[in-house]
Amino acid sequence: MLPSSPVVIGAAAVIALLVLLIAVRRLRAPSSEARESKRAHDAAQKREPPVAIGETYEFGVTELTDHHSGKEVAVGKVEGFVLFTQDIPRDISESDVIRAKVLSFNEGRTSADATFVTKA
Repeated sequence: MLPSSPVVIGAAAVIALLVLLIAVRRLRAPSSEARESKRAHDAAQKREPPVAIGETYEFGVTELTDHHSGKEVAVGKVEGFVLFTQDIPRDISESDVIRAKVLSFNEGRTSADATFVTKA
């Protein structure tokens, strides 16, 4: 039979509370994917973009998404730098290789907006 003294009960309560706090902290901690994304974002803010405004680049489309403009854009990367390409034709899909002209950098210069030139 377990002892039921106030000291033992209090110690068990403290241990249970510590275990609960550790579990909650682990559940609330960012995932390894989120930590890697944050690390990549921080590193991108410290480097010069590998693209230049007005220049055309060829890259693979990694996803199609709705941009803040409300239109569908093709997303891809040039040397790890994200380009959001607008004015894409309807037949563009993920994994297509396209050429796009860089129009402007986004806040922090960690990505850029581009316009579709041609399918490669």
